[in-house]
Amino acid sequence: MVTMTQLLTFRRYLNLPIQYFLQKMVSTSPPKEVQSVGKWAEAHPTRRAKWWYSTFHTVTAMIGAGVLSLPYAMAYLGWGPGTMVLVLSWCMTLNTMWQMIQLHECVPGTRFDRYMDLGRYAFGPKLGGWVVLPQQLIVQVGCDIVYMVTGGKCLKKFMEIACTSCTLLRQSYWILIFGGTHFFLSQLPNFNSVAAVSLAAAVMSLSYSTIAWAGSLSHGQIDGVSYEYKSTSPTDFMFRVFNALGQISFAFAGHAVALEIQATIPSTPERPSKIPMWKGALGAYFINAICYFPVAMIGYWAFGQDVDDNVLMALKKPAWLIASANLMVVVHVIGSYQVYAMPVFDLLENMMIKRLNFPPGIALRLITRSTYVGEVSSIQTNFTYTTVRVSFPFFGDLLGFFGGFGFAPTSYFGCIFVGVFIMMASTIGGLRNIIADASTYSFYT
Repeated sequence: MVTMTQLLTFRRYLNLPIQYFLQKMVSTSPPKEVQSVGKWAEAHPTRRAKWWYSTFHTVTAMIGAGVLSLPYAMAYLGWGPGTMVLVLSWCMTLNTMWQMIQLHECVPGTRFDRYMDLGRYAFGPKLGGWVVLPQQLIVQVGCDIVYMVTGGKCLKKFMEIACTSCTLLRQSYWILIFGGTHFFLSQLPNFNSVAAVSLAAAVMSLSYSTIAWAGSLSHGQIDGVSYEYKSTSPTDFMFRVFNALGQISFAFAGHAVALEIQATIPSTPERPSKIPMWKGALGAYFINAICYFPVAMIGYWAFGQDVDDNVLMALKKPAWLIASANLMVVVHVIGSYQVYAMPVFDLLENMMIKRLNFPPGIALRLITRSTYVGEVSSIQTNFTYTTVRVSFPFFGDLLGFFGGFGFAPTSYFGCIFVGVFIMMASTIGGLRNIIADASTYSFYT
């Protein structure tokens, strides 16, 4: 976990990024780790992305499982505080996205193609990796865990609606079926190669978000709808509020892969990559707004305090539309999984090449990426990845925990005190709620 001192130090770099890095460039030579290597040359195919690539990559990374839990977060925050947190989060994370984009080429002649490259330049070759890498991996691996659960749940819901006479399978099996698709998609070599998958995912996110709020509007208010705060003990309510902040943090993701997305855009002195990247980010945040705010407001309006932690689960008819929405969620989280996994693949493959002298190519991708999909990587924990993914179907609690533990530091670092508070509060709240809810859940059912 990043300490307060380190976060404050990082904030100081972000306040005057260009001036600081220009001075550092004159006084010292940039570390070798951040220099562009051959495969990142401007003429290489990985540098040929257009500005709209960054739009749908960012939409795919940002809009996902989190949007469906926003009405549930509103149920614990209420109309006034909930709306305020949503608006402030949208504004603050847009500002921090702008800062990340500016930092990508803040030193002339050097592109910080990876989050870790920027961290190493700011904090030094050794400390930078320890400051940035754990946080980024928490975000990326955490997202993949949540998307595995989300994909499995929505596949199960789709089949229950579309085929009422079919034999019901346990949710655990649907999660594993969803994971099986990534053994094939993970072999796509880079961000540009998953552009079509990412575009489809972005379109699906807009589509199912529209179904979520339009379906809630068509459903109307449930009988006896109440907007009072949920009836629970003061202690439980406090932790649930903390978890709600984490759910909103999870919804405003994407910063952890912003530099990697920008690295796919060509850059020249006349037209640096920050121009098309910012244009794409603005487009992504516009789509974000037309998805998030209607889903949060209308979903809460329709169901009040009784809303489910996945608002689609509360909609029952028309059946074909709800089934379609669940299938759209599946397509979207397939793309989101790949967007967040791609930087991890790059990291693992570089480690294999440098430390084990493994030759680059198809064999390397097959081994490292298939291993990641099936098992947690060696730089994380020793737990079986599949077990973790199957055993935690607590949708809202997972969003709150990972939103605080991973996304708050990377998405809200531009507003340091807010970011630190959300990080601490929602991490504690999410973890406590997972433990509390696990005591009443039958695993592997």
